[in-house]
Amino acid sequence: MRRLTAGHCLKGFLKRAFELIRAKGGICIADEVQTGFGRLGSHAWGFESHDVAPDIVTMAKGIGNGFPMGAVVTTPEVVKSFVGPKHLNTFAGTPLACAVASKVLDVIDEDKTQERCQELGRYFILELAKLRDQFEFVGDVRGKGLMLGIEMVEDKESRTPLNNQDMTSIWEDMKEMGVLVGRGGLHVNTFRIKPPMCINKEDVDYALAVISRAFSNFSSRN
Repeated sequence: MRRLTAGHCLKGFLKRAFELIRAKGGICIADEVQTGFGRLGSHAWGFESHDVAPDIVTMAKGIGNGFPMGAVVTTPEVVKSFVGPKHLNTFAGTPLACAVASKVLDVIDEDKTQERCQELGRYFILELAKLRDQFEFVGDVRGKGLMLGIEMVEDKESRTPLNNQDMTSIWEDMKEMGVLVGRGGLHVNTFRIKPPMCINKEDVDYALAVISRAFSNFSSRN
């Protein structure tokens, strides 16, 4: 069994990967823990934007809005394989967790959270693109909805990943000004932006101002 994420794959990659895995008798799993419940804006689930149908979908975080909750959805064929004593979960199906998740889903729908992710995400990435054009050490900005990444490099020509010391310096500067972002990527040189899905434009503008200031501060030091 091969496990794949349904996040930011190259166009056509995930579909072809699913085809190859199934041709070998494998099972395809879409990890929607971070991307699910509308965060990407255009779709409720990341895999939908890649025109694939996974055998298993894992989800958490967004379904509970802070309450410890996770869920697994499978095809009928997969669920039939869960027989005998091999499958056991101490906390499975607690009434409280299910009640919380059900209400969260109602609020996501009523507040049009997915639409907000689409609208604010488009605005966010267009503004980040201006910073990419302004600063030599911003190699790329990419993402979808409210799941965005800023790739940091030594310079645009070499595209050498920005070193850890400088990444930490910028990251700490943003944190001191009140904006928390993650770090990821193969070389840990990408700032990961995944704000709460209930944010508004004023929140985005504040984050953009802080990121811009942190980049300017770093530029002036180098």
